[in-house]
Amino acid sequence: MTTLLAAGWPVLITALVLGYACGAIPFGLILTKFAGLGDVRAIGSGNIGATNVLRTGRKGLAAATLLCDALKGTLPVLAASHWGEGPALAAGLGAFLGHLFPLWLGFKGGKGVATFIGVLLALSPVTLAAFAAIWLGLAFALKYSSLAALAASAATPLILWALGHGAVAALFLVLAALLWWKHAPNIRRLAAGTEGRIGKKG
Repeated sequence: MTTLLAAGWPVLITALVLGYACGAIPFGLILTKFAGLGDVRAIGSGNIGATNVLRTGRKGLAAATLLCDALKGTLPVLAASHWGEGPALAAGLGAFLGHLFPLWLGFKGGKGVATFIGVLLALSPVTLAAFAAIWLGLAFALKYSSLAALAASAATPLILWALGHGAVAALFLVLAALLWWKHAPNIRRLAAGTEGRIGKKG
């Protein structure tokens, strides 16, 4: 804890705010509107993330959304890492909170998977490889993006802990809990057998 707070509260708060400002940029909404597809929140799950953008049938647009939502987690963490580990973790938390609760959308944002990936890329690329293997394997086999994300996110803190990254594992325990909370409707639909599959429009 002492190491994490070594940069001081002003730097930690600055990093948190920087992360939030980046994370709160609603790329899915911006990109679909610029593409002339209207408000992505009016289709599918009503989410602004890449999975719902994919339901427009525009795979390239969904890929761009995924990349942008990931980078808005990666870039502030890398920037804040110059101040130390504590600020980097604060920036990662801020970016994730910004994506989930963007001020300019009435605190109604995405579900966090891409930004979770982006923060993980900056803090532990090795763990990201494990996350990707779990997520892609389950998504390919079962065609449920939400189920794949839930399983991969739950495994992430455990993998980080096993690798000796205690502070990062603690952060991702919080991020995973928030991600599961945001996926509560998906979990209910999975249990009921009504969850939308990857690639399904509408």
